[in-house]
Amino acid sequence: MVLKLSERILYEDNHLLVLNKPGGLLVQRDRTGDETLLDQAKQYLKVKYHKPGNVFLALVHRLDRVSSGVLVLARTSKAAARLSAAFRERRVAKFYLVAVEGRVRKSEGLLEDHLSWDEKRRKAKVHPTGQRARLRYRLLRRVGDLSLLLVRLETGRKHQIRAQFAHRGHPVVGDWKYGSRKKVFGGRAILLHAWSLVLPHPTRSEEMRFTAPLPAYWPQELKFEPPTLELFA
Repeated sequence: MVLKLSERILYEDNHLLVLNKPGGLLVQRDRTGDETLLDQAKQYLKVKYHKPGNVFLALVHRLDRVSSGVLVLARTSKAAARLSAAFRERRVAKFYLVAVEGRVRKSEGLLEDHLSWDEKRRKAKVHPTGQRARLRYRLLRRVGDLSLLLVRLETGRKHQIRAQFAHRGHPVVGDWKYGSRKKVFGGRAILLHAWSLVLPHPTRSEEMRFTAPLPAYWPQELKFEPPTLELFA
């Protein structure tokens, strides 16, 4: 477990542990009782630093089980409070790479909707009484009947990217919950990758940028030299 987790570390210091989350793995425990990335990370720290008892490690944001990419964990309560505030106050820039079904026509765009959460079905839907949801995208390439997009989230609603593109007839590849007809990685992962996060370090006056390479299960034709964040400048 320790070796497996250590290979996913993007950055580590006394306050932060940043991981490249694999698609299909839970971040934290749910009703399934399946293994989680948070449990793996705590075990990694416990073994590496010979910590007795419980290990403090806090989630400051989340990724869906089916998604992959950059996940930031706080190793101290001070870091947890400051990072949580940074996410809440939208001082974190969040960039995703996403492959959707269909040929997206516009080379760039702004999607703005109101999303409500259906707890029974565990999915989001566009509804006028829901919470405001905004994202910007750039079309990077089209491959057959698929479109590869770079997305910058301006809000952080549950399943936001998945719901907003599905509402326009472009479900994320592999996302059967939102209408995809394609399967990826045995159905436990989709082609939605938290590619890069830019955030303030919790204890230093320093801007940090973390970037995660695409998972191996992404189709080769969708992999290429990483885009630059200046696309959204």
